[in-house]
Amino acid sequence: MAFAPDIQMWLTFAVIGVTVVLYALEKLSIEVVSLGSIVALILVFTLFPLPGPAQVTPADLLAGFANPALITVMSLLIVGQALFHTDALEQPVRAMARFARSRKMLATLVALGVAGLISAFLNNTPVVVMLLPVMTAIAAIQNVSASRILMPLSFITILGGMTTLIGSSTNLLVADVAAHSGAVTLSFFSFTPIASIMAIAGAVYVLAVMPRLLKPRQNMAEELRSASGKQFIAQIEIRPGHPLVGQSAVAGFFPALKDMTVRLVQRGDNPILPPFENVTLAIGDTVIVAATRSTLSSALTGKATLISGRHPPMDPGERKGQPDELTLAEAIVAPGSRLTGRTITNSGLSSDTDCVVLGIQRRSRMPRMPMRDIRLEAGDVLLFAGRRDDVEGLRANHDVILMEWSASEVPQRQFAGRALIIFAAVVLLAATGVVPIVTSALSGALAMLAFRCLNVRQAVRAIDGRIVMLVGAALANATALEATGGASAVASAMVAAMEGQSATVLLSGLFLMIALLTNVLSNNATAVLFTPIAIGIAARAGLPAEPFVVAVILGANCSFATPIGYQTNLLVMGPGHYRFADFLRAGIPLVLLMWIVFTVVAPMVYGL
Repeated sequence: MAFAPDIQMWLTFAVIGVTVVLYALEKLSIEVVSLGSIVALILVFTLFPLPGPAQVTPADLLAGFANPALITVMSLLIVGQALFHTDALEQPVRAMARFARSRKMLATLVALGVAGLISAFLNNTPVVVMLLPVMTAIAAIQNVSASRILMPLSFITILGGMTTLIGSSTNLLVADVAAHSGAVTLSFFSFTPIASIMAIAGAVYVLAVMPRLLKPRQNMAEELRSASGKQFIAQIEIRPGHPLVGQSAVAGFFPALKDMTVRLVQRGDNPILPPFENVTLAIGDTVIVAATRSTLSSALTGKATLISGRHPPMDPGERKGQPDELTLAEAIVAPGSRLTGRTITNSGLSSDTDCVVLGIQRRSRMPRMPMRDIRLEAGDVLLFAGRRDDVEGLRANHDVILMEWSASEVPQRQFAGRALIIFAAVVLLAATGVVPIVTSALSGALAMLAFRCLNVRQAVRAIDGRIVMLVGAALANATALEATGGASAVASAMVAAMEGQSATVLLSGLFLMIALLTNVLSNNATAVLFTPIAIGIAARAGLPAEPFVVAVILGANCSFATPIGYQTNLLVMGPGHYRFADFLRAGIPLVLLMWIVFTVVAPMVYGL
């Protein structure tokens, strides 16, 4: 039995309205709300099928999960994870970090300014991917939450992308539809003057106001980073061929150990205590240091591996077979543990767990003795290194309590070069248009896996389920709106409401409607829908078509109020640990600002 299309249309409006409200309230997870939205739409079109042959099937509503934009985002997240896992951007990030330490505010302004400028000429998605780790590093140096800096990065690239014809695929799409209609042909810089004014106004808001509206949120990476400030007692055994052989103290410090505090050099039975004067390290020495977890990780994997030999026994040769499986994790010596009173050497930990203890942290005091002589106490924190499966096996060990959140893979810096080459190829191919961005992104993800920059498990972990469900639900909503005529009904109602109004009111109303819908529908879908409507409004009012077509372009680029508005918002959502409400809070004022600026400037620019 078929029903009038109005039933499905109003039910679709109801589903979308409830979905947006639930997103904003955050009482349920994004995944649950998104899945509920899709299931509700499937039930609507199953119980109330559309009349005629044009039916909306479950396959139509689920097609969003195969959308090229979603595949592109997922692939770029995998590429970014590979860069992180190999520490491929360590050198440029350190260079930016040095710049940021002395010019903290200037570093942020320069990075965001470069992002906006590049986005005017290149696709802004790879721009965000390229600058994401840099901006995260700047946030860490300035001791601010990454959530205060990553959403501005996305918004600045969107603002930059609206200024030229090639700045966004939306711009090109609208221009193509307008040209085929014969209404107007836009050149490269046709709307650059008005778009630049809007972009400057938006940038002032993004830089000066928006960070105050964003709540600081600590994601897992920041939790690990803050935890990494803890000091562990570790020891470095100087064996033949070790890079520290022959290293001499300078002004009481060893230059090769600049990030570690040397507490003792054990030479045979003779302990050498600081300050170290005229001390040259020799084969057989044991150096006792206090260092953070990140420093020990770098010492374990750097070009000149400092922690090597039989302690820990996982030297580079032994790890060669599985270079991506070395994991660090922290565990606490449990009360009543059989380890209490024993040293690491006679505890049997290495043989029982197949893991190596890299360091010991004792809050009550910092022992000044070789780590092998320290007798463990309940509450001591041990830093373990081992293959992933062995570290996970610590859960079953009753003598230690594994701190689950602390497990993380050691960066595989030996693959940093190939990861950078793959990343550069992805950006170059996408930016030049040699291949579609989805092709270059998928190829980059495959190359990262094929060349062992990360493994399948790490790649899967890089994919954010919230993004998958958000995009799938958003595209299902857009499909339902178009099939039921809901989108056309909204546009027609707008045309009827503004009939006979001045050019300024017509332009302003058109822009506001598009700016609001582009945050619910995709920006490309909004652009395609409203371009012929805008041309029709101009013809009916006896006005030139160009300002109305430009209103469609600029309005469709105002994808600031929801994470589904544009794929760069989705890219920063995970790393910034944002919630749906964060985009509403920070994005709605920017959408309104863009509307006000356009309403004031457009009539003057076009002489209306």
